[in-house]
Amino acid sequence: MTKTASYRPTSLNTPPRHIQLLRFQAHNKYFIHISEKSHLTLSSPPSILNNKKELDLQSKKTKMMMMQMCSTIPSLHNNMHKLQATRCPSFRCHASSPLNPASSVKPFVSTESTRLHLANLEKLIHAQQQPNEITSTEDKKAKSFLDGLNLGRLWWPEMKAAAEDMSPRNLHRLQRLLSKTAEYSPRNTLGSRWREYHGSNDWKGMLDPLDENLRREVVRYGEFVQAAYHAFHSDPAMSTEAPPEPRDVALHDRTYKVTKSLYATSSIGLPKWVDDVAPDLGWMTQRSSWVGYVAVCDDQREIARLGRRDIVIALRGTSTCLEWAENIRAQLIDHPDSNNEGPGKPKVECGFLSLYKTRGAHVPSLAESVVEEIKRLMEVYKGESLSITITGHSLGATLALLVADEISTCSPNMPPVAVFSFGGPRVGNKAFGNRLTARNVKVLRIVNSQDVITRVPGILVSEEVEEKIRKSKVGGGVMNMLEENTPLAYSHVGTELRVDTKMSPYLKPDADMACCHDLEAYLHLVDGFLASNCPFRANAKRSLARLMQDQGSNVKKLYISKAKALTVNLKRQGSMSMSMSTCLPSPS
Repeated sequence: MTKTASYRPTSLNTPPRHIQLLRFQAHNKYFIHISEKSHLTLSSPPSILNNKKELDLQSKKTKMMMMQMCSTIPSLHNNMHKLQATRCPSFRCHASSPLNPASSVKPFVSTESTRLHLANLEKLIHAQQQPNEITSTEDKKAKSFLDGLNLGRLWWPEMKAAAEDMSPRNLHRLQRLLSKTAEYSPRNTLGSRWREYHGSNDWKGMLDPLDENLRREVVRYGEFVQAAYHAFHSDPAMSTEAPPEPRDVALHDRTYKVTKSLYATSSIGLPKWVDDVAPDLGWMTQRSSWVGYVAVCDDQREIARLGRRDIVIALRGTSTCLEWAENIRAQLIDHPDSNNEGPGKPKVECGFLSLYKTRGAHVPSLAESVVEEIKRLMEVYKGESLSITITGHSLGATLALLVADEISTCSPNMPPVAVFSFGGPRVGNKAFGNRLTARNVKVLRIVNSQDVITRVPGILVSEEVEEKIRKSKVGGGVMNMLEENTPLAYSHVGTELRVDTKMSPYLKPDADMACCHDLEAYLHLVDGFLASNCPFRANAKRSLARLMQDQGSNVKKLYISKAKALTVNLKRQGSMSMSMSTCLPSPS
C-alpha cells in the first residue's frame, strides 16, 4: 500500500491532506501568464512536498496535463476538475478556488472519449511546436545570396510609384471617383465677371494655373457636345424621302432647352459599287446627317448665376463615311465670303467648307440654319444681355470656327461670340485666323499634347516647334513662303489650353490615338488640370466609371484590378451616366 492511502478522507466533506495541499498550492503559487506570441503557459513553483515522492510525481503529471489543456482549451478553469478527477476521484473544486469559479461541480469519471481528446491535444501541441525556420544549409546560403544582391535597388523607383498609387489615400480617391454618379458640381456665381470667362481678355491669367470657375465652364460646355454625340447615335439614320422629324436631345444641364436641330451635308457621294460590295452600311453612307443643335438658357436662377442669357451651339465630331471622306480633302481653298485678294486672302480646308455650306435634299445647309436661328433668338430676347457660345469636338471644332466666322457679322449688334473647341484640327491659313480675331471672335482651344489630330492638316509639327521656326531668321522666311505658295499652309486660331495624357495617374502614358482624342478623356484631363507644373489635382470631381468603360484598355491595369476589387459595377454606372445624356464613345 502506498503512502497516499493514509490520507484517504473519512467523509465526503473532508478531502485528504495532499488534496488540501494541492489546493493551497494552486491557490497561492500557480499563476498563468501570456507570452509575446500569445501562448498560455503555466509557471511551476518549487515543490513543497519533497518528503512525499508519490505526491510530487502526481503533482508533476497534473501540471503537464494542465499545460496541454491551457494551450488548446480556452475554458481552462471549467475543465481542471475533470483532469484532477482522473487522478483522484475524491477531488472536488470549491467556489473559493480561482481556477474554477463555479459554485458546484459534479465529480467527473474518465471515459474513452476523454482519453481520445487528450491524445488529440497532445498531437496538436507537438505540431504547433515545430519550428518554421530554414534548417537546410543550401536554403540558408540561397537566402543570404539573394539578400546580398539587394535587387530592390534596381526597381525601387517603380516600386515606390506603385506603392504611392496604391496608398490608402489614392485608393480612397479612386473609390470616390468610381462611386460618383452624374451630378451638378458646385458652381460659383460669375456675375459681372462673365465677360472675362467668356474670353473678353483672351483668358489672360486664367489658364496656367487654371481658374476654378473656368474649369467648370469648360467641362460644362464639353458636356453639351457629349449630348450631341448621344442624340446622334441614338437615331443616326435619316430619311431620304421626307424632311426629318424634330429630335429630342437629353441635355445634362437642364437649365437649357433645345430650340433647333442642325444638319451637315456632304457635297460628294460614294461610288455605286460601294452599295453592291457593302449593302449593309446604311446610315454610314448617307449624305446628310444630324450634326448638332442650338440651345438657350431659360432658367432665371442660372441666368442670374451666369450674368447673362447664354445661347449654345453644340456640334459633334466625325461619324459617317462621307464625313471622313470630306476630312481627307485637305487642300486650302478661298473662303467664298472673303473680299481680299492676294496672298493675305483667308483660306479654309475644302472638305470642312463643303460640309458647312452644302444643302441637303430636305434640309438646309448648316450655315443657313445657324444664321436663321441666331437672328430669331436675338429678336426674341431683344434687350437682354446675351452671349453666344459655340462648342465642338474634332470635326465639330472645325465647324464651330466656321459658324463663329459666319454669325459674327450677321447683325450690327451682335452679342459676344466665343468658341470652346476640344481636339480640333487646323481649319484655315493664318489670314483666316486674323479675320476671326478682327471680328472679335474669342477662341479657346483645349488641346491634348498626345493628340495627333490637333496637328493636322498641314505640316505635322507642334505649335511650339512652329513658333520656334518662325522666330528664327531663316525659318521665319521659309514658313512665310510655305504659307503663301503651298496648299497646306495651315495655322491654328485663338488661345490654347494644353493638357497631357501623361498627367493623369489613371491613364497609361502610352495611351493609343483613340484615347488621346476621346472627348471623355479630354474632360477627365481638364477636370484634373491645375497648372502645367502641377500634378493631377487630388479633389477631381468627374467620375472615372465612364472613362474606364470606354477606354478600359488605356487605363492602368493596376486601377482596373482595384476597381474590380472595390466591387464597382462599371457597366451599370456607365448605363446610368448614359441616361444622364453623356455621349457614346467618340467614333473619332
